[in-house]
Amino acid sequence: MSEFDSEVFDRWGGTPAYTESQTRTSKYTHADFEAAKVDQEAVTEKFAIAFGNRVSFRSPEVQEIVVAHRRVITKWFYECSIEMQKNLAIMYINDDRFKAYYDGRVRGLAQYVHDAIMAKKLN
Repeated sequence: MSEFDSEVFDRWGGTPAYTESQTRTSKYTHADFEAAKVDQEAVTEKFAIAFGNRVSFRSPEVQEIVVAHRRVITKWFYECSIEMQKNLAIMYINDDRFKAYYDGRVRGLAQYVHDAIMAKKLN
């Protein structure tokens, strides 16, 4: 088990999302992981384009990207509720690794993605 795997287990090991993700990904091939990465990168690129064009994170267009972000997680890893997505958004700005992933694209993108996700209504 890698340091990353241990950290993930320590944070979420007993949750249904963790169990679902482990069950699903244990069957994935290298090609499956690559396809998941492509889907994930496509959503991140949409956020980056909207951010770069100064589209409000509250706009219907950006809120559709928020939905696409959640769908990608659900498609490849686990059922991602709006509440779970909001928990992820907090990590995107509080965990330097996630922040670096987004801000490595465009400085300020992590905060923008966070704000867009947090603006999503729970209904």
